[in-house]
Amino acid sequence: MLERVERAIDRGNPVPATKLELDNYLPYLVNRVGTAIAEQFGTEALAPYGLSIAMWRVMAVLASAGTQRQIDLAELTSIEVSTLSRIVTRLTRIGIVTRTRSPNNTREVEVRLTAKGNAQVARLVPIARAYETAAIAGLAAQDIAVLKRCLRRVYANMKNRQAPAVAAE
Repeated sequence: MLERVERAIDRGNPVPATKLELDNYLPYLVNRVGTAIAEQFGTEALAPYGLSIAMWRVMAVLASAGTQRQIDLAELTSIEVSTLSRIVTRLTRIGIVTRTRSPNNTREVEVRLTAKGNAQVARLVPIARAYETAAIAGLAAQDIAVLKRCLRRVYANMKNRQAPAVAAE
């Protein structure tokens, strides 16, 4: 089926507007790739340490960007604030991060990796890079750079997207 659709598209015969071929639909392709990588990395690399993908994202951001206010960490990890709060609580319980009140504003909470957290990230980064290498196998360096740039643009487009007004029926 996919080959038939690709041949039709290649010949200039687009799929009718009333049909959606998932294998040629960007949101599906992006989700499919992300899910495959997350499932494999989560199961094979993180689960043995009792970590989730969301926990890993928090750890990776803190390792690369340093101490963060919890509100900024939510934005940097694309994790909703209340969900992030629960994740940070779990990471605090297992000694991966500390959470303290900001010296500048006592209503703000700052999160930082502990020595244990830094050591864990140091163990996991090479594994994470190996998954990325496996995912991009066969792609030229310039194609990888374009892909990453395009995905960042698509993300920015969606973050800045205005929801269409819903007409009353």
